[in-house]
Amino acid sequence: MQETFDKAHAVLEEIKNAMPANAEEVEQFRIKYLGSKSVLKELFGCMGQLPNERKKEYGQLMNTLKATAEGKLEELKAGFENGASASREIPDLSAPGYQFPMGTRHPLSIVKNQIIDIFSRIGFVVAEGPEIEDDWHNFTALNTPKDHPARDMQDTFFLTEDKQWMLRTHTSSVQIRKMESEKPPMRYIFPGRVYRNETISARAHCTFHQVEGLYIDENVSFADLKQNMLFFAQEMFGRNVEVRFRPSFFPFTEPSAEVDISCFVCGGKGCPVCKQSGWVEIGGCGMVDPAVMENCRLDPTKYSGFAFGMGIERITMLKYRINDLRLFFENDLRFLRQFESAF
Repeated sequence: MQETFDKAHAVLEEIKNAMPANAEEVEQFRIKYLGSKSVLKELFGCMGQLPNERKKEYGQLMNTLKATAEGKLEELKAGFENGASASREIPDLSAPGYQFPMGTRHPLSIVKNQIIDIFSRIGFVVAEGPEIEDDWHNFTALNTPKDHPARDMQDTFFLTEDKQWMLRTHTSSVQIRKMESEKPPMRYIFPGRVYRNETISARAHCTFHQVEGLYIDENVSFADLKQNMLFFAQEMFGRNVEVRFRPSFFPFTEPSAEVDISCFVCGGKGCPVCKQSGWVEIGGCGMVDPAVMENCRLDPTKYSGFAFGMGIERITMLKYRINDLRLFFENDLRFLRQFESAF
């Protein structure tokens, strides 16, 4: 009598633990436990051999066993209809892998990496610094006096009421940190995000990216600066590009100049990109002001150097003829996917 109960319990565990690997094995499960000559039929037939006082208990066990088998069968059928069999089958290890679409680099990252690569070929090394700066590194050490317009609330995001801490307005602050901590010769470029308190439009944004450069050594001249700018322009925009320098003013360089390149779209003949002038501005530059060197404890009678800077957005817009700065920050995949083949 007890053997019959034990056998029924064992069958119940078999049903619960059954894991057919495919639809054919599911059918074998049905035949074994629910078919016309199934194990359950055999166990139900043992009912008459039991004493009356245990028939009720056995009947309840058999009803549980049958319900469990039927429920398991429905579960297995539903699983294999939804493709679950694939997870239980041994995979074909010789089958080719799935092709997943790759992401793309942001156009600003593409151009930034190109700029870094160009200058690294002539000895410049990348250096970075904090985006939250103090007054000394962002303004004072760079020859920017207290009454300079750049210190106005409309131009700078100040973080404290005394205006001693701010979001940096240029990566020139990293130049100061390098000049304070190292001795020449030094040849660095400084890529990074900067902040200006400006109204967002097609031509302006409150956050953008710069790459600035610094070279200090003995006997560095403006001719060296011109040659570096020419090399960059021709590597970035093409060998036929010409460079011109227009006198300008920056507090931290003297003399200072704006750098223009001949329009690489129209060849200098005049087009919408160059506004019919034949020239396109790409950045500013100049010889490091002796006062800036003195602020950083460098001897301006022994050393000289040049600095330059350009907006990465500006270079990217020119290179890819993008007419709205805001597109770089909207994360529109239709825009970003255009640059998949750009790297």
